[in-house]
Amino acid sequence: MVAETFTAAAAQVEPVYHDKEATLEKTCQWIERAGTRDVDVLVFPETYFPGYPYWRGCSISRWSELVVELQKNSLSVGDDALEIIGETIDEANLHVVLGTNELSERPGSETLYNSLFYFDRSGELVRRHRKLMPTHGERAIWGRGDPSTLDTHDTDIGRMGGLICYENHMTLSKGALAAMGEEIHPAVWHGFWEQHGHPGNKTKATDREAIETCDQYPAMRQYAFETQSFVISSSAYVSDEMLDSVSEEVGLNIAAGGSMLVNPAGIVKAGPVLNEEALLTAEFDRDERRATKAYFDAMGHYTRWDAVNLNVRNTDLEPLESDDARVDRASPAAPSPAAIEEIATEHDLSIETVESVVDSIHSR
Repeated sequence: MVAETFTAAAAQVEPVYHDKEATLEKTCQWIERAGTRDVDVLVFPETYFPGYPYWRGCSISRWSELVVELQKNSLSVGDDALEIIGETIDEANLHVVLGTNELSERPGSETLYNSLFYFDRSGELVRRHRKLMPTHGERAIWGRGDPSTLDTHDTDIGRMGGLICYENHMTLSKGALAAMGEEIHPAVWHGFWEQHGHPGNKTKATDREAIETCDQYPAMRQYAFETQSFVISSSAYVSDEMLDSVSEEVGLNIAAGGSMLVNPAGIVKAGPVLNEEALLTAEFDRDERRATKAYFDAMGHYTRWDAVNLNVRNTDLEPLESDDARVDRASPAAPSPAAIEEIATEHDLSIETVESVVDSIHSR
């Protein structure tokens, strides 16, 4: 049974930048804090662990040093740190969505990904999502995510999806999650900004007037309304002092926070909170979703799949493939006995002749 009400929270908390052990300790502290407030699902910001690369525009030599630091302090699916996080989650009894720099587990690879790790109430890592397309200068930091990680999963509070930063502007990806039945949408960002004419000209938000130009604010309200999802938007806050402790070459400091919680009618129930750490919470009721769907159901009476539909590829990207796998994928499936009989009748042939032709095709 899916709960009729639940408490959602955004952990707008700064990491201990590029420090895996200290960030792990702080992560567990905030999970424990959320547990004492009876939170059902807690979402950490984009690449919270161990920090977003605001230094991405620095000199090449310094960039190389910082990427190596990031590799050493990021998480992978087989990391012992996940067991510690899982034990803390189990004690706190809540779902956690953790924004992290993810180090590839593929043998021989040191590639990083911008990822979400999803933990259930028992602390088990149930799935991950890798950002499909790193934005702008991020392409020099992270690899592109596997299409197979664009997905949803069921929980005791609803079906959960989630996207990272500008993925929340990707029309077809949003449509895919809606078609998968998404009900709860964690959206993670690396800050909140004032936009000056176009996305390439932005500065750190200083007050709530930034909602007039920050594309994130209307995007979260629209996402909630157009998909009738509960949106948990968790945005990164990092103090200037923390950033300065890592690099003097911070070229993109927009780490102002800006987390907010939005109901399926697009109504902001909490936030945005700017320029401070915060555990932002809101109570959600499934009737808020039902009432919006009664008016505009994106997966029911307000759809026309006969006019417009979507093809989603569930593909893992692999560097090696066996000859057998290639043959299996290239070969057509053998026709059924009923189909063979139909072909034989249509062309006035014996069933044995058709079977012989089919066998000959597959043997080649």
